[in-house]
Amino acid sequence: MGKHDEIDNGVSRRGFIGTTAAGAAVVATGLGKAGTASAQTSLAASPPTGFTPMSAPGKIVKVSRAGSLQPNGLYPKPEAAKAMFEKAMLELTGEKSLGAAFAKFVHKSDKVAVKLNGIAKGKKFGTNKELVDVILAGIIESGVPATSIVVYEQYGSFLAGTRVDQSNVPAGVKCVVHSNKDMATPDIAFLDGKTKIKTKFARPLMEATAVINVSLIKDHAICGYTGCLKNMTHGSINVPHEHHAHHASPQIAKLYAHEAIKSRVRLHITDGYKVMYDGGPVEVVSYVPHEAVYVTTDPVAMDVFGWELVDKIRKEKGMKSLKDVGRDPAYIPAAADLGLGIGDRAKIVVKDFTV
Repeated sequence: MGKHDEIDNGVSRRGFIGTTAAGAAVVATGLGKAGTASAQTSLAASPPTGFTPMSAPGKIVKVSRAGSLQPNGLYPKPEAAKAMFEKAMLELTGEKSLGAAFAKFVHKSDKVAVKLNGIAKGKKFGTNKELVDVILAGIIESGVPATSIVVYEQYGSFLAGTRVDQSNVPAGVKCVVHSNKDMATPDIAFLDGKTKIKTKFARPLMEATAVINVSLIKDHAICGYTGCLKNMTHGSINVPHEHHAHHASPQIAKLYAHEAIKSRVRLHITDGYKVMYDGGPVEVVSYVPHEAVYVTTDPVAMDVFGWELVDKIRKEKGMKSLKDVGRDPAYIPAAADLGLGIGDRAKIVVKDFTV
């Protein structure tokens, strides 16, 4: 093969999948015409020997609590965040404690990265510190040493948007930003038509063996909707802006399908205390309280559900759907086509609880 692992990133999602089962298998492993299995899997992470992380395709657990937000309407009350998240994790796993629930996803020998999202300006719409506090406590309770945990974001301003910083995480946990510069892989050539987009994956991602993805439910001016999938892809590479053409579809699906990401992410937690239904992702223009937390192992199912929720709120507000305004997030069904999760809404089960 050549110097780079090439991944075809063509405009048509049906086109890049190909017309044969063999072609689909090649794309699903993240390989293009010049790729090899060894080049691809060299960037993969494996669970510790004898440990199999829990997987529940198509299953989402939602936990709600009315009055869970603080008087400012922006952040959850700490006690509500704890009760809601613990309930969600116990219902997802069937375990009786938060530590035991996390032990379904991470092993004491893992190096765990927690990916946050604070892209919106200011501190009005980011993954909430109150939720992150409980997540970190649960990972530590599972047996992972604090010194084996990293919380990361793309830029310092994004991390600040979550209100999480080095001064308020448990001792030993590290907070880092990569600023699209601190990368840990060679260039990987993703193809967009005939153009090679040389892309590297970030060090905090690559140094982890397990990733916990903490995302939001939000409108996106380019992609239509962004939640689990894009939080991992465009927040973990050096050239996210170069993967935005044609509404970032199928780029988001193809980036996530690469072993650098796919082999590491074990659990998706969605901070649904508020939902941004228009004007996103940077300008916090239009959002509503939602007062819910979601947990799943299936990023596609959660993004299907989140997209549906945003469109439902837009309809209630007398607005056109994302598809009708030309921002249909086609990368979500593309991700389902790549085997990254369940895309058929009829096969997605949302178990809804209140506490």
